[in-house]
Amino acid sequence: MSITSSGAALTASELRKVYGAKIALHELTLEVPRGEVFGFLGPNGAGKTTSVKILTGLARPSGGHGTLLGRPLGDIDARLKVGFLPELFRFQDWLSAEELLRLHGDLCHMDRSSQAQRIPEVLELVGLGQAARQRIGTFSKGMQQRLGLAQALLNWPELVILDEPTSALDPLGRRDVRIIIQRLKAQGVTVFLNSHLLSEVEMTCDRVAIVSRGRVIEEGRVEDLVGAQPRLELRVEGLDEPSAALLAERWAVSERSASRLVIALAEPRDAAEVARFLVARGADLLEMKPLHATLEDRFVELVEREEDGSLDLRPVNAARSVA
Repeated sequence: MSITSSGAALTASELRKVYGAKIALHELTLEVPRGEVFGFLGPNGAGKTTSVKILTGLARPSGGHGTLLGRPLGDIDARLKVGFLPELFRFQDWLSAEELLRLHGDLCHMDRSSQAQRIPEVLELVGLGQAARQRIGTFSKGMQQRLGLAQALLNWPELVILDEPTSALDPLGRRDVRIIIQRLKAQGVTVFLNSHLLSEVEMTCDRVAIVSRGRVIEEGRVEDLVGAQPRLELRVEGLDEPSAALLAERWAVSERSASRLVIALAEPRDAAEVARFLVARGADLLEMKPLHATLEDRFVELVEREEDGSLDLRPVNAARSVA
């Protein structure tokens, strides 16, 4: 049964989950458009696993509501069109890769002719075409990770939820997963990706949400987050203290040592003005280069500010709505 329709692949509106006195999820609100690769990031204990369990119907929220492929969370028809690779999984060692996928095909209500077509396809896609009849107990951890990805893709899903899909893979394996994700996107499949490898997320995702202590603290396009504040690294000699103080008044100096400065700029074009200032004050400018912010830089900054209470969440929450 196809449930393709307009609207978002996933929505959440003020989802909460409480375990006794502990709030595991605090009013999660987000929207994931169809056909997008969406990164879901946060430190350990931030509520990511709880969120995924609720979104996939494996746990019930204590409050709030959401949709999965246009249906209420937990809807069986919607769940049949979702592929899911959890972070912690264990397959039956005595089964072969082919047998395991037949079992999952039965669970997805796939008929035998569909399984006969699809199982070789997904095994080949993840690089296990030659291991179809090999017992899972003989697989390396990386091979098991690839097999987990194969079962997540088995049922031609409209939405794929991947929880740490590259955690056991070497660099070549991680590249293969990136290629698979881009193929899925090209086919119109939505990918919801949870990963601690922020460099992988930066290369793969269109947008991300950053979660800390059970709530979303930032959400947006990757290029907007990493480009939020360009930085400039300089090697300078002969900068006296009055000039250094004046420099710090005009620009945000985030790091300073004997001959090294890192300055956060309001605009990239301000770099020329900084150079003119230093030369005019008699300093020797030995080197100047841009520092490209990474998603990891932005992630660490936001989480640390949220934890020390200096991050204002009101504009973030007010700007976010679910249709």
